[in-house]
Amino acid sequence: MGTESKVAELLLKSGAVILRPQKPFKFASGILSPIYCDNRLLLSKPSERKLLRDFYVKKIKKEAIEADVIAGIATASIPWAALVAEKLQKPMIYIRKEAKDHGRENLIEGGLEPGQKVLVIEDLVSTGGTSLASVAAARKEGALVEKCLAIFTYEMEIAINGFREANCNLLTLSNFSTLVRVAAKKGYIQKEEINMLREWSKDPVGW
Repeated sequence: MGTESKVAELLLKSGAVILRPQKPFKFASGILSPIYCDNRLLLSKPSERKLLRDFYVKKIKKEAIEADVIAGIATASIPWAALVAEKLQKPMIYIRKEAKDHGRENLIEGGLEPGQKVLVIEDLVSTGGTSLASVAAARKEGALVEKCLAIFTYEMEIAINGFREANCNLLTLSNFSTLVRVAAKKGYIQKEEINMLREWSKDPVGW
């Protein structure tokens, strides 16, 4: 079993991903979804947390990603970035959704020098908006950001196109297609629900 399938099974077994085609969830964006992913739950599970940290590091080494600094995004991916940075013994920063309105009014917390290579760590990519805004923020400070590495992606077309247009390579430990396949094989969903999930993936907004 490859990494993508292993991570998909871990997400399903831990309850971090819930598939509910008959009773959809509602995202903050208003999109209705038959799937909900909350990787923050995994931070409370030491064994799963360690496994995912090691999967992150394995992917970084497999892809030969060069990074001077590991970046998290406030708030959900900060712990994952910290775990990865500690394992790799790399400096870490984190990027806010908006600058503080007091003190130094920082958008980026931590030390970042122009010309440094930054790897952005994400826990989940849906539309990609937050991730891409963080990439843009780091680039504005002179950082070189070529890759973003996430645990999971819904594989929405808007995110795929967004990362392509930003010239940033999105890498993930697992993805929607793999998770549906594993979920069907392991009995998490009924066969008749598979097409429903795939139809959502093609057009989340119009589903």
